[in-house]
Amino acid sequence: SADIKTVTVYPTTELELTTPTKPANGSKDDDYDPHQHRDVKKPTTNWQTFAHFLKASIGTGVLAMPSAFSHAGYINGTILTLIIGLLALYCLHILISCMYILCKRQRVPYVSFSEAMKLGLKQGPPWLRCLAPIAVPFVDGFLAFYHFGICCVYVVFIAESIKQLVDEYLVVWDVRLHMCIIIVPLLLIYSIKNLQLLAPFSSAANLLLAVGFGIILYYIFDDLPPLSERKAFVEFTELPTFFGTVLFALEAVGVILAIEENMATPKAYVRPCGIMNCGMGIVLGLYVLLGFFGYWKYGDEALGSVTLNIPQSEIPAQVVKIFFAITTWISYALQGYVTAHILWDKYLSKHVRESRRTVYELLFRAMIVMLTFACAIAIPDLSVFLSLVGSFCLSILGLIFPALLQICVQYTEGYGPFRIKLIINVLLLCFGVLGGVVGTYVSILDIIEVYK
Repeated sequence: SADIKTVTVYPTTELELTTPTKPANGSKDDDYDPHQHRDVKKPTTNWQTFAHFLKASIGTGVLAMPSAFSHAGYINGTILTLIIGLLALYCLHILISCMYILCKRQRVPYVSFSEAMKLGLKQGPPWLRCLAPIAVPFVDGFLAFYHFGICCVYVVFIAESIKQLVDEYLVVWDVRLHMCIIIVPLLLIYSIKNLQLLAPFSSAANLLLAVGFGIILYYIFDDLPPLSERKAFVEFTELPTFFGTVLFALEAVGVILAIEENMATPKAYVRPCGIMNCGMGIVLGLYVLLGFFGYWKYGDEALGSVTLNIPQSEIPAQVVKIFFAITTWISYALQGYVTAHILWDKYLSKHVRESRRTVYELLFRAMIVMLTFACAIAIPDLSVFLSLVGSFCLSILGLIFPALLQICVQYTEGYGPFRIKLIINVLLLCFGVLGGVVGTYVSILDIIEVYK
């Protein structure tokens, strides 16, 4: 069939129920289970989902961990990475559980992040209800923009990696020329429109990542200096940069929701030993491992990507670069999936005739690739742009919105003993706002510094 869609688009009738029609939170009388009613065209199995989860959560950000640790110290860095990771995980859990409760209340199979925000705000405290109309464009805009930003960063990363190799062996070119060359492979992988077809790519990428990490750790463990040369703690002024880098490295809200939406058995995602918890355990372990030992080995010399620290002229180091360039190329399709999914499936596809949709969608995806390429050429200095996008978008999408959503969803039912849920969420809101504001401020200072 011409119209290959992975994700069913539900009728866009406005869900205008402000009060739950059924007993709240699905008591005994309410047997509607949204998971049973999902109709996904090409669902992914648990293993495919797990591969996607790992690939989505371990991006190029992990290579920046040693330099992030140099802004925090090795004790501080370890503790704070774990705290930020667990907070991000907790927020994902409350986000998915709130979306589930809202589906139950509305008796619909699935609501997207943005629709959930809108419905939640309508059922929440009266003074928040005025925000409901802007929730959908706001959340969709942030998600699409953020994943677009990641894709731009990826274009630069891939081009840089290839440039270092070609400089070594063939000819010294400007990095922008390399960007032009990688457009073709990016266009090819980005034309894969469903997550089921991307799954083998994700699995292959995870294997390459494992080998790549092995080689990097081999270089790091080779001849470690005494730990006493490194700082355990640093001044507080350094921490915001750390916060931005780690949050950016960890969070991929859009992809994590998109792969959950596309599962055959969504319950396996959020179980206590489910995909999300196990995946996050592995991811945090890797981040702390690489951050701690990378900082121990290189100290303040640690560069924006640890692949730049290992000896450039040796063969294994170059293999690592190729591997990371390939895995990033695959990640590009996974992260960009969110942007295309939101903009195309939600807003644009309904303006195009059924028969022409596939062609137009491919053209639209090609346009996204060209735009990421244009942004990458315009802003070649990567890391400063990275931490700005990270601290701004992620504190909003990953911390503030989920907390706000749970405050609204639980409003009709109360917040439990001592209003514990309310207190936790208000603290999360404060943490998100503080981290976002400070992180954004610091990154803007960095950008001004670079472009002086």
